[in-house]
Amino acid sequence: MSEPWRISTTGISIALRVTPRGGRDGIDGVEQLSDGRSVLKLRVRAVADGGEANRAVLALLAKSLGVPKASVSLLSGATSRLKQVAVAGDSARLVEALREIASVKSKDLGN
Repeated sequence: MSEPWRISTTGISIALRVTPRGGRDGIDGVEQLSDGRSVLKLRVRAVADGGEANRAVLALLAKSLGVPKASVSLLSGATSRLKQVAVAGDSARLVEALREIASVKSKDLGN
């Protein structure tokens, strides 16, 4: 399975699949969609109304990756479950953090 992130000139971009009103805020690992694309699965408690879920997603990613909220921005998918976000920063450190988060969650799902 390919990784759902790509290195860019200013950091990384990440493909997400978001579940609003998911009962908790959390990252559920990497999933492959039916078309073969990989996405990072996230769930947030916020409802998809007035941008609340998008703000919660950006805050969750910032906290999980240890970057300021201002470093995380929505590139596309404002009204879709499938989103593309950009995270500014040291791409090597960000990729390492994402790999760690994704591998821990994949192990949790397997147990």
